[in-house]
Amino acid sequence: MPDVLEAAALKARENAHAPFSKFKVGAAIEDESGRIFTGCNVENATLGLTLCAERVAVFKAISEGARKFRRVAVAADTDVLTPPCGACRQILWEFCGDVEITLVNLHGKTVKFQMKHLFPRPFDASFLSE
Repeated sequence: MPDVLEAAALKARENAHAPFSKFKVGAAIEDESGRIFTGCNVENATLGLTLCAERVAVFKAISEGARKFRRVAVAADTDVLTPPCGACRQILWEFCGDVEITLVNLHGKTVKFQMKHLFPRPFDASFLSE
C-alpha cells in the first residue's frame, strides 16, 4: 500500500500527456507543512519543449507559495525504477536540497534515495557568490 505521497505521484501519472513517447510519469512533492503538489510529464510535438513531471510539481509548488520541501515521489510504469533526469535533478536540488526521493512503479515496488546520492556534485547558487 503506497503512502500518501507515492499515491499522489501514481495518480498524477494518469494525467500525463505523452502521445509521442508513451512514457507517462507522475511526481508529487511535499512541503514542510505537509501540503502535496503534483505534476505529470507534458509532451509536445517538438519534444524539446516537453516538461518532466518533477519540474511541473516543483514549479506548481513554488507558484503556490511553497518554499521548503520534505520529500518527493516519482512514479513510472517500469520494472527498473526510473530516477529523475539530469535537468530535474538540478531543479530538485536547487529548490528542495537534500530531500528524500522515492521512486515507485505501478506494481508497488519502491526505493528511496537522498538527493545527494542521485546528484553528488551539484551546481547551485553557492558557486555564484564572490
